[in-house]
Amino acid sequence: MVLKQRGPVLELHSPTEDVLVSPGSESLPPLENGTAGEASDVAKPEKVKMKKELGLLEGVAIILGIIFGSGIFISPKGVLMEVGAVGTSLVIWVLCGVLSMIGALCYAELGTAIPKSGGDYAYIYEAYGPLPAFLYLWDATVIFVPSTNAIMGLTFASYVFQPLFAAGCSVPTIGLQLFAAVTICALTYINAYDVRVTTKMQNIFMFTKIGALVLVIIVGVVWMLLGGTENFENAFENTETDPGKLSVAFYSGIFSYAGWNYLNFMTEELKDPYKNLPRAIYISLPLVTGIYVLANMAYVAVLTPQQILSSDAIAVTFAQKAMGWGAFVMPILVAISAFGGLSVHIMTSSRMCFVGARNGHMPEILSHINVNRYTPMPSLVFLCILSLFYLFISDVYVLITYSSIVESFFIMLSVSAVLYFRYTRPDINRPIKVQLWIPVVFVIICAFLIVVPCYVAPYEVGMGVLITLAGIPVYWIGVAWKDKPESFERALRSVTQFCQKMLMTAKEEVDVEE
Repeated sequence: MVLKQRGPVLELHSPTEDVLVSPGSESLPPLENGTAGEASDVAKPEKVKMKKELGLLEGVAIILGIIFGSGIFISPKGVLMEVGAVGTSLVIWVLCGVLSMIGALCYAELGTAIPKSGGDYAYIYEAYGPLPAFLYLWDATVIFVPSTNAIMGLTFASYVFQPLFAAGCSVPTIGLQLFAAVTICALTYINAYDVRVTTKMQNIFMFTKIGALVLVIIVGVVWMLLGGTENFENAFENTETDPGKLSVAFYSGIFSYAGWNYLNFMTEELKDPYKNLPRAIYISLPLVTGIYVLANMAYVAVLTPQQILSSDAIAVTFAQKAMGWGAFVMPILVAISAFGGLSVHIMTSSRMCFVGARNGHMPEILSHINVNRYTPMPSLVFLCILSLFYLFISDVYVLITYSSIVESFFIMLSVSAVLYFRYTRPDINRPIKVQLWIPVVFVIICAFLIVVPCYVAPYEVGMGVLITLAGIPVYWIGVAWKDKPESFERALRSVTQFCQKMLMTAKEEVDVEE
């Protein structure tokens, strides 16, 4: 097997025949008369493309793996901080779950009507064209994805190291950063090696996370049955009525539910996506909403509002007060949850870069697939490098704050595509077709949640808008400008070929009917 140049990239060719063959496959064996075997006599070679490895259980594990990251264990105080009353905070948690379920129903229709990987990027591209889709990809690649990976890696590292230090001693920052870097690299390698390894690992993590939250709920219920209900007295007293603060509280809650749209990033790798995508969503979101509300009730039952607001790791504080000698298990469970959430986030977000490169919105090498493992290895390595960079900048949380409003805008834009396609493409196949009021309600609520914070936090919103607009010149130079200097094109081809040789990749083979 040799690599031969074909245009700007290298492709795999047989050394004896000038035809494209798949990695790992042999030439057709000769028959007795010396002619090549018929295609019906031997197994057809596998195409260089990502395989459909994900079933319903894996789909549910991906959604739960993203949502049940470390947020619900660490800092649910954001909602309580803004609304000022425990009763109102629980109502916000319920409403955030309902809003997430409404949005997920819309994504079920989008994912089955447009069965392409890439999630929001793919839907925005199909509905509104390349520039809005590129701006989403720009924000996601520059901020959303690598900064989230960095924060999840640091969270995991802090929970691994903190038990090793005496009370009152802080873990050295460089130690956390280096351990987080090793973790991100290791998970990137696992995802690049075999999707099945990652999905089996996610199945285990899913049950671990659910078990940890169920443990919190059981402890909270027992606490309440033993008379610990004083924190629910006057539950709605001093409720905040400022619409701006209430919208910020919604953001804090929705952030903890974030991830219900991530399975749509991997639609092309789902077995029978028309059935398994909506089923995974329908199973996951009600389960998440119920567990989140009950877990927050347990937190409120055991901890006073002041204790909740002063805690940076609420599940650990909860365990120390309510579980006695068994409290040691909670940091372990939180660490496992953070590790699993990071793993599935690395896996799903790489597909967004892969699809973006396939559409010409990112360097072509990112649309390549490893010819032995059938994984988007260049995209995984690229996001790994960006994530490592974000580990070592101090204001990564500020960047997420700047872009949170923008991310919500793009989610609203994705859901509005349901309405757009109903008008412009009424006859496309829709295995799932939601009632029209569902996307209308979601878009209206999202619009409210986007507009109101503009006067509460105008600086943060303005910075998020500026970061997004900075992608426009990048689009015109990198995508729209077709007649680039030959020297630039030659250098880009050299880089592409070098990366191909290093990572053993080739362009995805597409079926003729596709």
